Amino acid sequence: MRKLNKDVIYGIYSDEEVLLNAVRLAKKKHLEILDVYSPFPIHGLDHAMGLSESRLHQAGFVYGSLGALLGFLGMTWIMTSDWPIIFGGKPYWPVPSFIPITFEMTVLCAAWGMTITFYTICGLWPGVSNPQLDLRTTDDKFCLAFDKSEVSEEDVKTLFHETGAEEVNSKMI
Repeated sequence: MRKLNKDVIYGIYSDEEVLLNAVRLAKKKHLEILDVYSPFPIHGLDHAMGLSESRLHQAGFVYGSLGALLGFLGMTWIMTSDWPIIFGGKPYWPVPSFIPITFEMTVLCAAWGMTITFYTICGLWPGVSNPQLDLRTTDDKFCLAFDKSEVSEEDVKTLFHETGAEEVNSKMI
């Protein structure tokens, strides 16, 4: 298990709407949220936390462009230099016949590149064990976590009480 050496205080919620309201109130009170854990994606949570849009789609465009270039240049090299065969009266460089290979290379490189980039950024490689505050967050509970060194413990406990947290716990991760 990877240790972050952070002392965390967190609250457990049963409903995603209550959690979303707690996140909004924490932002309004200028409390620095460490992370939010949920068993499924919550619509509007990124906006409520003030997170910017992911740039993964830009990386996907770059990977796809590189794949298209690789496919087109590979077919060009094969058909003009490596194995120049005239068949059926076609020219050495039959560009329209490169379209299927170019498309497939675009999709292949974009998919693999985005997957590898996502796994690298999120630390989700096989064998990596990330710390979990509460195992119930993978089943049916929601968790709002704060780093104790960045916020006042009393302010956070007040927030949890105001927003209806079921439990308030502390843990070193």
